[in-house]
Amino acid sequence: MSAKSCNHHHSYHGNCDRKKLFRRIGFGALIFIILVLLAIFIIWLVLRPSKPSFYLQDASIAQFNFTAGTNLLTAIMQVTVSTRNPNDRIGIYYDKLDAFAVYKDQQITTSTELPTGYQGHNDVVVWSPYLYGAAVPVTPYLSVALDQDIAAGLLLVDINVEGQLRWKVGTWTSGYYHISVTCPAFVGIDHGSGSNGDAPSFHFQHAAWCAVDV
Repeated sequence: MSAKSCNHHHSYHGNCDRKKLFRRIGFGALIFIILVLLAIFIIWLVLRPSKPSFYLQDASIAQFNFTAGTNLLTAIMQVTVSTRNPNDRIGIYYDKLDAFAVYKDQQITTSTELPTGYQGHNDVVVWSPYLYGAAVPVTPYLSVALDQDIAAGLLLVDINVEGQLRWKVGTWTSGYYHISVTCPAFVGIDHGSGSNGDAPSFHFQHAAWCAVDV
């Protein structure tokens, strides 16, 4: 029915107004849905954060002794780990980070808390914590594995970092995400060069990238 006929037939005038109103509401709802979908798409493009990259720069082992019979391992080391935020528009809040050493899938040092804080776009942060494990009880098979590694002259110790982070875009900050980092530390062993004549000494082989899971 035309608008003119609506004006001349009063009984149908209300129906025409309602149809116009419904059309306007439908058109407005369609525009709103399109804008929401567009906003979601833009946010999806922006908020695809790349996980931070971690790099093990150094690992200095001062002590790595296994006491046969008691199955106690004492390890003292200092590691240097750097992390880079590869995102151009997304910052990272590190809320909790702990570093510890793992040998043959078993934690051999206590957790050392790392400094937390904000990491800006493309920023690099470097940590150099000491890791201590004094007379840590370990499974008996580690004694055999350690003897084999010392005989081979190469020791692999994983440096792990566990914690929580948040992403920051502008004034918006995400919820908490768990981060797990594993850095392989290949350590060479020199026999008979220690201070007591026959104790092995350790030297870091080469820097390595770390596996990062967020």
